[in-house]
This record gives sequence, C-alpha cells and structure tokens, in this order.
Amino acid sequence: MERIGIIGAGAWGTALAITARRAGRQVIIQAHEPRVVDAINRDHENVDFLPGIPLDPQIRATADPAEAADADAVLLTVPAQHLRTVAVQAAPGWKAGVPAVVCAKGIEDTTCALMHEVAGEALPEAVVAVLSGPSFAAEVARDQPTAVTVACADPVVREQVPAALGTRRFRIYSSMDVIGAEVGGAVKNVLAIACGIVQGRSMGDNARAALITRGLAEIARLATAKGARPETLMGLSGMGDLVLTCNNMQSRNFSLGVRLGRGEALTKILAARTAVTEGVFSAASVTELARRLDVDMPICAAVDAVLNAGAGLDTTIAGLLSRPFKAEAHEQ
Repeated sequence: MERIGIIGAGAWGTALAITARRAGRQVIIQAHEPRVVDAINRDHENVDFLPGIPLDPQIRATADPAEAADADAVLLTVPAQHLRTVAVQAAPGWKAGVPAVVCAKGIEDTTCALMHEVAGEALPEAVVAVLSGPSFAAEVARDQPTAVTVACADPVVREQVPAALGTRRFRIYSSMDVIGAEVGGAVKNVLAIACGIVQGRSMGDNARAALITRGLAEIARLATAKGARPETLMGLSGMGDLVLTCNNMQSRNFSLGVRLGRGEALTKILAARTAVTEGVFSAASVTELARRLDVDMPICAAVDAVLNAGAGLDTTIAGLLSRPFKAEAHEQ
C-alpha cells in the first residue's frame, strides 16, 4: 500500500491525507469542490474544511473520484448519505481486490444499510474495511496522539492498513468485527446530540454521564442484534468514540445539541455550517433500524423525535425521565 487514494476532502479526509503522507505514502485526495482542489494544489491548505493546517506539497488533489481510486488502497471519507453515489462513480475503474476503507460514520437513509454494506454493494470488486474510533480531525492533523480501529474480514487487509497508515502518534488497532465498529461510530453521533442538549439545558454532569452509559447500552443492543460482538463496543470504536464525542465542543454533534438545548432552531444551526453533522441525518435511520430489529433505543428515538418530528425538548426530556425503573442488565 504505497499509493493511498482518499475520496472526500472534508476535515477528516484531509487529516487522513496528512497522516498517510506522514507515514511515507503517496497521497491523492479527491474533492467535490473545485476551489478546494485548487487550494490544496496551489496553497497546500484546505481553507474550507481544515483551515490553518499546512499540507505537505506532495499531497495532490483531484476532482475525479476515479483518479483517486487508482491506488493501492482507497479511503472513503465522504458524508455517510453521499457514500453510495460517490462509490458508484468510482466503481468503473476500481481494480479488483483494492481495499475500500470506509471512514464515514452513519446509517443510510431509507435502506438502513451500514456503510460497509453500502460500499460492498456499490464496489463489488473491493475488499471493504472500516476505520473508526475517537478521532477529532484537527488533532490527527496536528499529530496529537490518537488511536483508532480498522475492522475487516480479510486478515491481510487488517495487517496492511495499520502498516501503511499507522505512525507512533496515529495508532491503528485491528478487529474482525466490522458491524460492531460501524454501529458504534454511527449511533454515537446521535447520542452526542442528546448529551449536547443536556449541556445546553444545564442539566448537570450526572445527567450527561447517565446518558453516555445508557446510550452505550443502546449501541450494544443494536450492534448485537445486527450480529456484532458485545466486547467490540467496549473498545475504541464503541466506548472510546462515544466518550470523546459526547464531551467536547469540537464535536459537531455535541455542539449542535448544546445550541438546541439553549433554544436555537435546528435550521439556523445547520445553515451556518459547511461541514455535515452526521447525527442529524442518522437519527431517523438509527431509529428505523432499531424498529425493524425490535431493539429498544429510547434515547435515540427521543433525539429523532426532536430533530424530525417537532417534539418539544421539555416534553421529550420529561418522557425519558418518567420511564419505569428496571434492572440495569439482563439477569441470567
């Protein structure tokens, strides 16, 4: 894996381009916006999505997904709801066996498909892997210590990706549990909005800790219903990612929740943002997938009701607090 292609030049895609180049790889990154392509190639900076962080001049940008897919491994870093469209565009030139490493965190609207399922359908020639874990893009770009997980059914890819992208400060652990890694990354965005609302409503640290803990139980229930291993949710792509995203204003989902909790309108918040807040778009699909699998996820359902059904915050919070008491875990 000497040549790494990256499709999607948002903050995360750009940060991964930086760390891949730092690891000694040749890097080409695809951007949808021509001005982003020009800025990366001319000014060696992604002003739109990762401003203030210089890029190695050897990182080259293109507007053509097929050109970025002409590599030894391709990282798919586009927003979750755009993954299928972009993967279909890249498919005609995809070389058989080239890994598609999904770095988007979400569940597809209407189909309720996980991202590795979307990539597998759109890219039948690819070996699909998932990269997930607690990782703010700006910190990765600045070479601050970070640990993530790559999950793949193929043992060769599980060895090759850490060898190609890993550094002393960007540590990549491996897993066979693709479903667990995916569900953890997708659902934590929805839960981070809930935790942000708690923060914005000044409900206290106890309440946020309770939401994180009960939210982790929701993640585990959904993941195991899909066939994941419960222990995966105790790792980087589960608890690690959840804790990071639910406690920091760097998180777009948490910060959106804070502003909602303070009474701002969702449309106003989203209108002021250039980057995608994945939890807004995943809330409905997470809740629908839970319904299809008969999994109880009251916190995620509450977030979906607030975002997509016009539910009032006070009424929704009161509904969660009035749920009946029960055992914390299933008794044997």
